[in-house]
Amino acid sequence: MNTVEQDGAPLTQALSDTVTMTKFSVGPTDNNIYLLTDASGTLLIDAANQPDRITEVLDGRAVDTIVTTHRHPDHIKGLAEMAERTGARLICGEPDAAAIEKFTGVVNQTVWTGETISLPGGEKLEVIGLVGHTPGAITLAYAAEGGPTHLFVGDSLFPGGVGKTNSPEDFSSLMDDVETRLFAVYPDETVFHPGHGKCSTLGAERPSLPEWRERGW
Repeated sequence: MNTVEQDGAPLTQALSDTVTMTKFSVGPTDNNIYLLTDASGTLLIDAANQPDRITEVLDGRAVDTIVTTHRHPDHIKGLAEMAERTGARLICGEPDAAAIEKFTGVVNQTVWTGETISLPGGEKLEVIGLVGHTPGAITLAYAAEGGPTHLFVGDSLFPGGVGKTNSPEDFSSLMDDVETRLFAVYPDETVFHPGHGKCSTLGAERPSLPEWRERGW
């Protein structure tokens, strides 16, 4: 589902009557970038790499906001350059903010679970903190009117498992958050869009949750 190739053509689809999503891949680690565009402008999720490529895909669209899902270097290598080019407001999860500033030199507004981020036209994205892949990883939830909710999960969730963790404690934290804050809240038709690779639905992955927890990754 929803697969894009490194340096390949972007994929664009309507998420609702008012918002379209453009997905494309950049950099040597095949990072997904997502553009959420409405009539008033564009929100960019993860300025991972290749600012010239991002600018090309934007094709003149104004970027109002850049959201960083987490602090890992492969997700923020293009952030400083895109911040300068666009003048966008920058947002990340509060526990990851200091690390992102240290790596990029740019300061982000911070958010955490229960807060919202506005698309340029005013529609809201709910912020969900998922602790484990990094301390401050965030997911953005767009509740599309008349369609499924879309979750932009960074590297916290993939088809086949949760994101990489560095200790049993981090894994337990991430599994707990993914189960209680995503799978226990959203229905099976909810689509999630990860930071690498293809999307999936919560329904497709739900039967595997016990297996993921048992294997520990």
